[in-house]
Parts: sequence; structure tokens; C-alpha cells
Amino acid sequence: MTVLFFLLQAPQQQSPWFSFIMIGGMILVFWLFMIRPQAKKAKEQKNFIENLKKGDKVVTIAGIHASINKINEDGTLQIEVNPGSYLKIEKSAISQEWSIAANKASA
Repeated sequence: MTVLFFLLQAPQQQSPWFSFIMIGGMILVFWLFMIRPQAKKAKEQKNFIENLKKGDKVVTIAGIHASINKINEDGTLQIEVNPGSYLKIEKSAISQEWSIAANKASA
């Protein structure tokens, strides 16, 4: 009978400040663990792509290993896959992680 009494009892009112602080804390945690690292990674990728130069060895997101032959003004690259075999790709198709790993493995 006492269990039923506790179930039927109205919940006590919490302070509106407590709710405000909890929502603020959840937003802070979401920003710290989700938004900030993703923005940092995007900034690093952008800097990596801007600093590419002729002769750099890269790996595309499709897994193609090549070296940069020419950087075009329209945001594309001409890469040399095999001697005398060239592909034109977008700069955004270069994978920073794979390119860095491939350069470390070949060094």
C-alpha cells in the first residue's frame, strides 16, 4: 500500500535554475566532444590541401596512390599515377590521413 502511495504522490518542484544549468551542461559537453573536434579536423584538412605542392605523394579517398604533377587554378590537381599516366582530380579528393600514413611508411 505504501508503494502505491509513493507512485501517486506528485513529484516535487525543482528549481528552474537547476534545469537551466543541466541544459547548459549538456550543450557544453556536446560542444566539447562533438563540434570542437570536428571543426579542428576540418581546419587541419583545409590547411593540408592548401599546402600541397608539386611532387608531393598523396593518396586519394578512393585509394589511388600518386604524386602531384600540376596544381590547376580551378581547384583541381593533375596527379601522376604511373610514369606518363595522369588523372585530373579535385583537391577535396585527397585524404590527409592516408597521405600522411603512406609518406611515413615509404620513408
